[in-house]
Amino acid sequence: MLLFDTLRGAKFPLVIPPAAERPLSLYVCGVTPYDTTHIGHAHTFLIFDVLIRYVRHRGGVVRYVRNVTDVDDPLFERATRDGRHWKELAESETDKFHRDCVALNMLPPDHVPRVSQEIDGMLPIIEGLVGRGYAYAAGGSVYFSVAHWPQYGEMVRERLPDRAALLTAANAMGNVPDDPHKRDPLDFVLWRPSNPGEPAWPSPWGAGRPGWHIECTAMATRYLGNQLDIHGGGRDLTFPHHPSEIAQSEAYTGCAPFARFWMHGGLAFLNGEKMSKSLGNLVLIRDAVRRHSTAALRWYLLRTPYRADFNYVTDEVHATEAQVGRLFDALGATGGSGTPLELGRGRDAVLDWLDDDLQTDRALPILAELAEQVSAAAADGRDVGSAQAQLRELLDVFGFPLSRPWPR
Repeated sequence: MLLFDTLRGAKFPLVIPPAAERPLSLYVCGVTPYDTTHIGHAHTFLIFDVLIRYVRHRGGVVRYVRNVTDVDDPLFERATRDGRHWKELAESETDKFHRDCVALNMLPPDHVPRVSQEIDGMLPIIEGLVGRGYAYAAGGSVYFSVAHWPQYGEMVRERLPDRAALLTAANAMGNVPDDPHKRDPLDFVLWRPSNPGEPAWPSPWGAGRPGWHIECTAMATRYLGNQLDIHGGGRDLTFPHHPSEIAQSEAYTGCAPFARFWMHGGLAFLNGEKMSKSLGNLVLIRDAVRRHSTAALRWYLLRTPYRADFNYVTDEVHATEAQVGRLFDALGATGGSGTPLELGRGRDAVLDWLDDDLQTDRALPILAELAEQVSAAAADGRDVGSAQAQLRELLDVFGFPLSRPWPR
């Protein structure tokens, strides 16, 4: 199949290894569990859910890792504000997130590592980067030296074409440009002292905690090896998180590329404004699955090209219920003994669009047409058993539940 690689800026063939040889490795950046997850998260993780299902349909096996960032500023700030222990807050929100994923019929990852339980694996990587001259210790912190990685930010060169643009974007994402210990304002933190009241772990540079980026390098390489087939997440991670991962991972392991494909989903908007926790304009997954069926939500989120931004409109999701209802009407239709219906080229067309960079937006209308053909053929007394089996097969690739959904 063809898959778009953000780093190279074009579609390239993704070779799916035979199941008997090895699994296809997939690492997806997960959530920071300081608040309830929203429909933007659902959109991102749904993309990878369909990818896994399609690889399986093609005869492959996927080893899927999705982390939980339970050591981060927003989590600690929220815990302090609410008078809760940070770990209890993280456990509670992580559990809610996992239940949200189940409600949306998402396949569980093979590994769900948590930063707080993986820190011992980060320390040798940081030490190795210091020893190789790619990082330096100063003031109790350790920084990656961007000057030693000239290709830093290559993933976003078209959007952020020069150093000034990179620095502006990094600062907007929490970089500290005036840190007196940095040699370069673009240098990013691998290890830092904890603030008062925050958890701290021992290290060769003093008690503290890891920076944001090093966590994914440690967890991805531990569970999937030094080179990944696919690394994914939302488009908001294309800078600085993923370029920082590339730099530190390839500098440490000496293996390039760190990931053969970088796959990013578009951003979620509500009434034309970017959906985010900081703005508070969220549609929570928990609320969405109470209002709408799982099938309708999956259809609605998959009808937009995965790399494009989408604007969530509740009334449009309601309208989708009728569409998915016709799918299940087709599955439940009773035909006769007349000429058998075969989906044939229609079925192939659905799979062809998935083969071409998971174009679910182009495949779903064909799926709807196939369901109408099945219902019409059944009404005419034709034998639709084989066609219904093929339709179930396609619905499973998209992750639709195979029984009639009703809004919760």
